Formats: sequence, C-alpha cells, structure tokens
Amino acid sequence: MTAYFVQAFIYLVAAVIAVPLAKRLGLGSVLGYLVAGVVIGPVTGFVGQEASTIQHFAEFGVVMMLFLVGMELDPKALWAMRVRLVGLGGLQVVLTSVAGFAVATWLGLVWQTALAVGLIFALSSTAIVLQTLSEKGLAKTEGGRSAFSVLLFQDIAVIPVLALIPLLSVSAGAEPGAGTAGHGDQLSLVDGLPAWAHALVVVGAIAFVIVGGFYLGRPLFRYVVRAGLREVFTATALMLVIGIAALMSLVNLSPALGAFLAGVVLANSEFRHELEANIEPFKGLLLGLFFITVGAGIDFGVLAASWMVVLGLALLVIVIKALILCALAMTFGIRGSNGWLFTLGLAQAGEFGFVLLTYSRQNSVIPTDLAQTLSMVVALSMFLTPLLFIVYDRVVLPRYRTATNPEREADDIEEQAPVIVAGVGRFGQIVCRLLRANNIPTVVLDHEIEQIENVRQIGLKSYFGDASRPDLLETAGIDNARLLIVAIDDRDRAIKIVEHVKQFHPGVWVLARAFDRGHGYRLRQAGADDVVSETYHSALELGGHTLTAMGVHPLRARQMTWAFFENERAHEDELFEAWKEIEEGIGFSPRYGELFMKLEEALSGVMQKDWDEPKREDVPVWAPPEKKLE
Repeated sequence: MTAYFVQAFIYLVAAVIAVPLAKRLGLGSVLGYLVAGVVIGPVTGFVGQEASTIQHFAEFGVVMMLFLVGMELDPKALWAMRVRLVGLGGLQVVLTSVAGFAVATWLGLVWQTALAVGLIFALSSTAIVLQTLSEKGLAKTEGGRSAFSVLLFQDIAVIPVLALIPLLSVSAGAEPGAGTAGHGDQLSLVDGLPAWAHALVVVGAIAFVIVGGFYLGRPLFRYVVRAGLREVFTATALMLVIGIAALMSLVNLSPALGAFLAGVVLANSEFRHELEANIEPFKGLLLGLFFITVGAGIDFGVLAASWMVVLGLALLVIVIKALILCALAMTFGIRGSNGWLFTLGLAQAGEFGFVLLTYSRQNSVIPTDLAQTLSMVVALSMFLTPLLFIVYDRVVLPRYRTATNPEREADDIEEQAPVIVAGVGRFGQIVCRLLRANNIPTVVLDHEIEQIENVRQIGLKSYFGDASRPDLLETAGIDNARLLIVAIDDRDRAIKIVEHVKQFHPGVWVLARAFDRGHGYRLRQAGADDVVSETYHSALELGGHTLTAMGVHPLRARQMTWAFFENERAHEDELFEAWKEIEEGIGFSPRYGELFMKLEEALSGVMQKDWDEPKREDVPVWAPPEKKLE
C-alpha cells in the first residue's frame, strides 16, 4: 500500500512543479505534463514499468473528454457538420493511410504490415489537440472546428481498423491475448459470434446508448436530484460514463465513441451543466495523468540505440501528414491562420496508436521489435505537438494579424471626460448617441479600426486603442472619471477591465454590458456596479408587443413587462449567491433550481393579479387587432 502512495505522490509533485512552470513560459499544460513524465521516468527513474499500466487507466480521461465534447453539441449541430465530418475526415484518413502504406512499402515492409502502419499513423491525438485548442480558446475557430471534425471521424474509424487488423496477420500463430486490443483480461460479448450476429450486437449497443440516454437519462437524474446529495449526483455521472465505456468495450467498440454519442444525446438536457461541472475535474486529472505516462513511457534505451531512425520517422510522419492536411485545407476552403491551425494541430500520431500497435503485435501483423520502435515514433510525435502549437502562436498568427490588421499604435487621446466608453459597436453606439444628445462629454475607445472609422462618419469622436490596457485607461483619464461603460464584444476582456478598474480605481462607477445571465453574474462578481444584458430589455419589449398583438391593452402590457422586470430584480441577489456556489466548485446546487422555480411561481402570481382599468383620458384610443380569417 505504501508503494502506491509514494507513486501517487511522485506523479502529483511532478505535475504541480512542471505544469505551472510550462504555463508561465507560454508552453501550455500538455507540454508541461509530458516533460514531467520524462523527468520522473526515463531521466530520474522514479517511476518504472507501472507507467504503461497506469496509462490504460488514464486513457479514460480521453473518454470523459469526448463525453463533455458531445455535450457541447446537439444532433442538429452534428448533422450540420456532416460534410466536413465525412468529407474532410474521411479524405484525411484515406490519404494519410495510403501515404503511410507507400512509405512503409518503400522501406521494405510486407504489404499487410505496411497497411497497418499507414492506418495507425493516419490517426491524430484527440487528447492533446482538443485540450490545447480549449486552453488557447481556438476550439470555436474555423480551424478548430475542422480539426474536431477530423478527430471525431478518426475515433469512429478506429472501429473498422480494429476489425481489419486480425485479417492482416502475416503468420499462422498469434501471441496470447490476441483480439483484446492490449488488455488480456478483457471480456467480450461478440467473440466467436458469426458476422451477422456480431453486427446486430454492435447496432443494439449503439441504439441502447442513444435511446437509453434520451428516455432514461432524465428520469434517472431527477430521481438522484431529489436526494439532494451532491456526491450521489457525482457518482451517477461517473457511473453513466464508466457504464457506457464498459458496454462499448464489451462489443469491441471505442469507449470514446460511445461516450461521445451519450454526450450528444444529453446535450439538451437540463442537467447538462451539472454533469459538466461534476465530470470536468476527473477529466482534467486523468488527462494530465495520461500525458505524464506518455512522457514516462519513452524508452530512452530504444531511443538511444536508434535515435536517428526514431527522430527521422517522427519528423517524416509530421511532414507527410502536414502536407496532406494543408492540401485538404485548401480544397475545403480553410484559409489563412485557420488553415495553419488545422495543419499543424493534426500533424502528429495519436494515443490510439499505442492501442493499435499492441493489437497489431498480438495478431502478428507487426513484429515486436518494429512495434517498439514505432511506439517511440508515436510518443515523440505527440511530444513535439505542443511545439507545433507554439510555432502557430508565435510565428504564424502574428504574420496573419499583421497582414489582415496591421499593427497600429493607439491614438493619442487629446481630451478627458467624466464618462469613458469602452467599445463602440452596435451596443456602445446607442449609449454614446444618447449621451451626446444630452451634451454629456465622453471619451470613446475601441480596438477595431473599422468600427472607429464607421462611427466617425456619423460624428462620434472615438479613439483607437485597447481599453483593457491600464496605461490607455490612465491616458483617457480614468483617475478623474465618474463612470466607465464597458460595452466591448469580448466576455473575458470585459471582466478583466472591470476587475482592474475596481481594484485600482474603486471610486469609478462601472456599468457593463452582459451577454447572458452567467456573464452578468461574472461581471457582478468582478465588481461591476450596474450590469445590463444586451438582449434582456429588447426581449422584454418584444414580449410586451406580443401581449398587445394577442389582445392585451398596451398600457396593461406595459405594466406586465414592468412587473416582470421588478420580479426578476427582487430575486436577483438570491440567484447570484446560489450561482456563486456553483462557480466555487460545488457543481451541484439544488438551491439555484429551487430559487429559479420560486421566481417563476412569483412571476405567475404577479401576472394573475387584478389590474386597475386605465381611464380613457389617460391613454390613446386603442382597439385590439382583428383576427385574421382562415
């Protein structure tokens, strides 16, 4: 037992030291985990052969990650990306497999082994790429979405590859444990079944995940929520993901694919955010452990004996995949920095390569010595991936920013005013026009040169500059300003501005634009004195018009919308305090749901109460709209 505690302590110490240091140096957490693994494994020898065993456990982090990714989508979004999912992903797998097959054949391998090698190196690292895209905020870009489409197709492609590898055996005998994908004690429901029965079991398992998740997921979580115990909800979330992974493994499918499907099914569930909050810590910890084991698993003996071959093959894999990805990016119209992100992000081999290499060795498709060398190639290419992202950040991205939006110094601000407005887009323009109409002087800042030029054409004087820069705020007169209006179109920068001003200039009254309720709470937590949702009042106004169109008197409709606003404001503090519990990591807050339902009940009561009929002399002549004849 003591040995387990010591090993766990070593892994955690390595992560705690290396990852923050890597983040501080701008290298990303993934490279930090990999370096930590190299230090405690091959360099110092603190961990040994158990790293490969732990890696199988840590691969469950990839399963959890795909479950969370699936919850960010819904079936409509998945259908909308079908062209790139099948077209872009399919072509990438096929073309890379063909190229790998050609190179392996040229190097003298038999065609069965060459085909297996091509298929293995056609896959990229889902764990590293998605984690890095998420960290850098690139997941929603065109390049990030295209990379995700390819990674998802690759995970699906693992299934037919696993079925194909046993057919490529180059000798009559297979090693013990063949057909288990690297897990000698793996159970299976399909071994020994005829092909038609195997197919039926596989289809049945997938159907069970989809149908069960849709019809059984919500009742299950409602039952658990009634208990009011956060740890039971966490246990239920883990049970769901582990159960789906186990079911997929029993029918020889990818556990990650099953978890992804379950996530898509639950994407529109009211429990989605609770599930994400409960699974996220486990996912992050297991992914970090996975990356450490990749670094610790590098065999420096094999690497030292044939380092030129391993390094050469790793670079060859990256170059060939990058050329194919670049061609596909141009074919599918992924231009500029997005094309480079797509190309550099997917140019490595993936974690499934370790599984497929073991499976190929067990089925006598790839010799043991070659499998060891190729494992080093897979690990080294994954190790180099964070460096490719650094190249993208520091070489590619600045060049495209310079080409599309040349660097320009902030304007010299020639005046100061009691009101500073950060952001003069569609939201900020209305505020500025209202202030100008009332002769209230303002200093307006925006970092989009096109926006500056547009508002100058309508007589709104504004200055080019990033309001999140403290020195620019100082120049604009934040020391003497009474009000700061934050209306920029960037959630994180808006919060950063509010935090800075309230910390160093607490006397300035800060009014902030919020995108939604959650962003409003974050701004309020940062110290904003007044927060307004950009859609709240317009939606309320439209709701009032809807009541009028349905026959409600305009004055009464106005009273109803005002009562709605007052009712929301009366419960605002309670909801904010309940939301802070979720943000502080509790993850499960029945209180927030209860308060929200209380708000809805109070709102219904307010709407149903009697109203004084308006006097004729107080309102204009009005008649309800006529019903349209069918």
